[in-house]
Amino acid sequence: MIVVSACLAGLKVRYNGSHRLDQRIEELVQEGKAVTVCPELLGGFSTPRPPAEIIGGDGHDVLRGQASVVDVHGTDVTEMYVNGAQDTLKQVQTLGATSVVLKEYSPSCGSRMIYRGEFNGKTKAGDGVTSALLKQHGIQVFSEEDDWTSLFV
Repeated sequence: MIVVSACLAGLKVRYNGSHRLDQRIEELVQEGKAVTVCPELLGGFSTPRPPAEIIGGDGHDVLRGQASVVDVHGTDVTEMYVNGAQDTLKQVQTLGATSVVLKEYSPSCGSRMIYRGEFNGKTKAGDGVTSALLKQHGIQVFSEEDDWTSLFV
């Protein structure tokens, strides 16, 4: 069993009310081999919501209290992102999942790349808050851009 970002399974949970359907992931969910999660919804956000980016670092820095997550209006939403990450970790642990596939570039789910915190579409290397927390707990984190299909061989 793996856990996957809900938006990759076709659920309209992204900040703008859209999804990022990945057919492979949708099939795994339909076959009962994957369970969906949206850390941002778990953190208390609704859909749609203002876009947010990490300011001053990446998800590891947020968890250390050295960076924050701020929405496009300047509202600090760090606590909601951390709460969503913690709830996601609990779900992953409850399911006994050792791997997750998360949406790249997200301030929650990015596992290699996130937006730079300037709201200009530019990216930088780094983890989102949920990705960072899961990695700190030994969970293998993949992006939809990685070759994660070997998990099912």
